[in-house]
Amino acid sequence: MFEALGQKFSSIFSGLRGKVTDTDLRDFTAQIKIALLESDVAVEVAESFSNRILEKAKLLESDINKSTNPAQKIFEIVNTELTQILGGSARRLRFAKSSPTVILLTGLQGAGKTSLAGKLSHYLLEQGNTPLLVAADLQRPNAVNQLQVVGKSVNTPVFAPEAGNGVGDPVQVAKDGLKFAKDKLHNFVIVDTAGRTGVDKELMQQVESIRDAINPNEILFVVDAMMGQDAARTAQAFANGVGFDAVVLTKLDGDARGGAALSIVELTGKPIIFAATGEKVTDFDLFYPERMSSRILGLGDIASLAEQAKRAMPEAASKNLEDKFIKGEDFTFTDFLSQLEAMKNMGSMSKLIGLLPGAGGMKKQLDNFDESELVRTRAIIESMTPQE
Repeated sequence: MFEALGQKFSSIFSGLRGKVTDTDLRDFTAQIKIALLESDVAVEVAESFSNRILEKAKLLESDINKSTNPAQKIFEIVNTELTQILGGSARRLRFAKSSPTVILLTGLQGAGKTSLAGKLSHYLLEQGNTPLLVAADLQRPNAVNQLQVVGKSVNTPVFAPEAGNGVGDPVQVAKDGLKFAKDKLHNFVIVDTAGRTGVDKELMQQVESIRDAINPNEILFVVDAMMGQDAARTAQAFANGVGFDAVVLTKLDGDARGGAALSIVELTGKPIIFAATGEKVTDFDLFYPERMSSRILGLGDIASLAEQAKRAMPEAASKNLEDKFIKGEDFTFTDFLSQLEAMKNMGSMSKLIGLLPGAGGMKKQLDNFDESELVRTRAIIESMTPQE
């Protein structure tokens, strides 16, 4: 999503040579502002961001020019400010003092709340929790059925006493769902609510009624990152109306300009807690501002890559391979196949390489990479006899 912005930043930085003057700094920050605006970042956020960089750079101008690499010093300032504009540090879920922890999902129709409910449920299951999904979206056609399908796909029970399709009381469903969770000893309750195509009074009132009825520990606003500036404005309206605790960005793997992620924290004062980066239930994790800043600036995201590798390869298999290397044993085709399987579980090759430093410069090669070659390689190896 941030490839275009990253390439623009790279081009802007390449123009910094040797010592920098006051004029150089003003030209630099003006270009940064234009790059942000072209990425659909809110005007006030782009102005505030570029002004902060200019102020810090001017304050440290003497130290910057004493450095052997002034451009690197300015790069560090931009990295720090970019991390701050994205939230500063990762925000984690708040747990209830006594179970269950109640999470209310809100947002516009089409933002991906129902799919997100499944991903969040899977995320919690992986950590040893026992979540329950509650179908309180009784307006959208087949919303209840969709949540039931999602719940089944992630092995999570769904509380759905009403068929939906415009029938039933979502407030009562939410209350009954909370009681059911307590009776069945679920330690997390995820309540899926109705959305609209736009912010309106009826939507706000319904969400407020559900909020007041179940007193959630976390209200998460789910937003489509591909909406750009509109998403940030919608979030601002919700923050001023119903109120929420944190933002969840969906479709962060899209090819839109990414203005939402760069605007939403500053406009709402609320952090981004999670990000969904694909269609798989595993394409979901905590949002790390410092990692996202690093990726935008072309430094890659080695921490996320390492975490994905750890999840994809069983610890026992990883230990066996490590022992083989220590003992100096041969690396066989069987070992190679296990590595291929782990890579497949981690996601597409282009996505993995995209986490490496400097991946922005390999965009053309990544676009031309044929994933089917890995399938072909696997088929060739599996067709061999052990002796071969």
